[in-house]
Amino acid sequence: MKSPFQTKEASNEDPVIYADEPTKKQHGAAAKIALSILAPFLLVFRLLRKYTNLTVWIIIGMILGIVVGKVAPDFAVQLEPMGRVFIRMIQTVVGPLIFSTLVVGIAGHGDDLIRVGRLALKSIIYFEVATTFALIIGLLSVNIVKPGKGFSMDGLVAPATVNNTITWVTEMESIVPQSFFGAMADHSAVLAIVFCAVMFSVAIMRADAKSKKIMLDFNASLSAIMFKVVELIMNYAPIGIGCAIAATVGKYGLGALAAAGKLVGTLYGTLIVFVILVFLPVVLLCRLPLKDFTRAVGQPFLMAFATASSESALPKAMENMVAFGCPPEIVAFVIPTGYSFNLDGSTLYLALAAMFCAQVAGVSKSVGEQIVIMITLMLSSKGVAAVPRASFIVLTSTLSNANIPLAPLALIMGVDAFMDMARTSINVLGNMTACAVVSRWEGEFRNDAWHARQAGETPETLAMDEVESADYSTNHHHQLHSSGAEKESIRSVRSTSSAVEAYSGSSTQHRHQSTGDHIV
Repeated sequence: MKSPFQTKEASNEDPVIYADEPTKKQHGAAAKIALSILAPFLLVFRLLRKYTNLTVWIIIGMILGIVVGKVAPDFAVQLEPMGRVFIRMIQTVVGPLIFSTLVVGIAGHGDDLIRVGRLALKSIIYFEVATTFALIIGLLSVNIVKPGKGFSMDGLVAPATVNNTITWVTEMESIVPQSFFGAMADHSAVLAIVFCAVMFSVAIMRADAKSKKIMLDFNASLSAIMFKVVELIMNYAPIGIGCAIAATVGKYGLGALAAAGKLVGTLYGTLIVFVILVFLPVVLLCRLPLKDFTRAVGQPFLMAFATASSESALPKAMENMVAFGCPPEIVAFVIPTGYSFNLDGSTLYLALAAMFCAQVAGVSKSVGEQIVIMITLMLSSKGVAAVPRASFIVLTSTLSNANIPLAPLALIMGVDAFMDMARTSINVLGNMTACAVVSRWEGEFRNDAWHARQAGETPETLAMDEVESADYSTNHHHQLHSSGAEKESIRSVRSTSSAVEAYSGSSTQHRHQSTGDHIV
């Protein structure tokens, strides 16, 4: 007796397992019907993949979110968890991504600690100059437009003050964490992660060649995997961003803009002026390709605007700046550090909001007093990334020190969600600009490693090769002469450049074809 699972010959080429199984002809007819039904959808999908990208879908998601928030506000508010899920997914990769990229970026390029110090100094200088211009432009704008004129203090009640305060002591304690894993678990402790990564990188430089190679290989692999995780998360970006902006519009309503439209309009207009008068000349003076730079900052800018979260744009901003031509070690240092020290949008907002409250309260401030307010904001705004609702805390503290009533804050709180979107997106734009400027200042913009990646090669870190070869020659001189294979193994350490080699800035379509990714 034959087994029921034994195949038998049929008139066609494929074997038939069961006697009652449909014939190949029946299968073919059903497949043709299914294909004819799905053909229009497949055609539309192919056209969308060919002529659109992630930026287009993010814009579509934002438009649909605004429409849903306006037409069905109650339903839109229920979509808020889907927007928070996107931010939470991004937060899961922030710690490992910053740490691994910064470790390989610093320790993988030799033992030149002077270069690390020079990079930090140049970054801080740029941060201070940019935020100073933001404060000046914000104060000039609020004194020219006077958005607080015409409001009445009647009926305004000062909001409940927050007990948290930002001082140099709390800021230093937030930079130096109590636990390494605590810093990695706290998604807002960006500076703490940077501190741990720098300390770990210096320790790697002082370690033996074998330990150095193992840790650099591990962190380079971790960085590569984290960037792949970011690519997966970006597939959800249009949905998460659309839900986030829908919930914002549904919760606060576009009608809130009419009540304090002059304030919101002044902020948006001032931020645009700041970009034109500061960022654009800087980009042109540094001879950065404007078209490529605009393309690189587009997606992170839109993500930060729609979610009002700088963290949501951090991984994509780092990835895009590496593809734009900035060395990974500079990207990994400048952008995370700038999240606390280079908040141009938030700084400008604080200057404008402080004087707006003074105008509403009818308190006149001289030029000297406004300069004091500017200096106070310049120092206190450096900690806004470490404390929740920190901009509000800094603003409250500044108003109290300047003897300005707190009641006008009630007007700001009604439209703060819409203003938060604008200042957050400018924060991200400012950090990406700083990254490109420092790269050009260091003479490393679009260096040989970047050109090698564009050509499809995998460049090695020459400085790392030289250091490891020297160390290895000192410790194992006799083995080097007897075995060339061990020497080649030392040269296998890749920099973060190779960790993100799959991302090509030349064209999104080229990346998808070369790596097999399926990201619209």
